[in-house]
Amino acid sequence: MSRAPDTWILTADCPSLLGTVDAVTRYLFEHRCYVTEHHSFDDQSSGRFFIRVEFRQPDGFDEQEFRAGLAERGDAFGMTFELTPPHYRPKVLIMVSKADHCLNDLLYRQRIGQLSMDVVAVVSNHPDLEPLAQWHDIPYHHFALNPSDKAAQEAKVWQVIEETGAELVILARYMQVLSPELCRKLDGKAINIHHSLLPGFKGAKPYHQAYEKGVKLVGATAHYINNDLDEGPIIAQGVEVVDHSHYPQDLIAKGRDIEAQTLARGVGYHIERRVFLNGGRTVVL
Repeated sequence: MSRAPDTWILTADCPSLLGTVDAVTRYLFEHRCYVTEHHSFDDQSSGRFFIRVEFRQPDGFDEQEFRAGLAERGDAFGMTFELTPPHYRPKVLIMVSKADHCLNDLLYRQRIGQLSMDVVAVVSNHPDLEPLAQWHDIPYHHFALNPSDKAAQEAKVWQVIEETGAELVILARYMQVLSPELCRKLDGKAINIHHSLLPGFKGAKPYHQAYEKGVKLVGATAHYINNDLDEGPIIAQGVEVVDHSHYPQDLIAKGRDIEAQTLARGVGYHIERRVFLNGGRTVVL
């Protein structure tokens, strides 16, 4: 899914209370905003309500007045909201190691307009993918990693994030574990991708391990990062059936494709403001 270029996005969440849908939709009606897409969800387990609306603005639309009025209307419900204007393109920083399939896919989708984002930098602990970034005219930063001084390398990464104004960090097969401190700084703002063979097949050559066990499914998971390795809130997942005829190289090829597609889908959901954090889980509208 992707939104029309002339639409605003309104996202909000609050405790589950009677009248929450009406509070938002009536306010839009009163301001003569035409709703083009609407999704909401009331989570009985957490007692929270989530809503996402796309709308076209009327003539004479005053954004500041609209925000102020909605804040006043939402106070009665304990509602917090975000308003995203048309043509908004978040600044994105991509982190990679040596594998190029996810980076190549993301940059291609950005170039053809499928992902409405601006990749402001690529950061890596290896120099291998610099030609790919250069082809797309994107700055490439190679920060070699000294295992005995990981903090120094992460300080350089954070400096690039701050200097570029990156709002989202994508770990496109970045094969290093981020420190708890950097994870905290990037809470809700960094998306990782990993294969679905975790936690069963860890370490080197997971697809070879999976082949030896005769796996019947391979897939990938896109999730927000946290201090628990590969266990952050899940945004999107992909899976495909395999069988005895798939050798390790076949599993690896399928895994690459699913990783690229699943990561792109998760990133798309994030930049289109479809993802809400709900404790350790997500709501995707």
